[in-house]
Amino acid sequence: MINFEEEIKKFHPSLEVEEAEDAIYNNDLTDMVDIMIAMLREEEDEDDNE
Repeated sequence: MINFEEEIKKFHPSLEVEEAEDAIYNNDLTDMVDIMIAMLREEEDEDDNE
């Protein structure tokens, strides 16, 4: 059975919308576009060096 007292002790409220936005936007993650841009720059550098 579920022990509601224990579950209440473990409960952490979710972030408010503004706090969630800050947490998401301030997190610097590399996405697929960043990887593709880096690959294109490397290819351009290799072409310039030839």
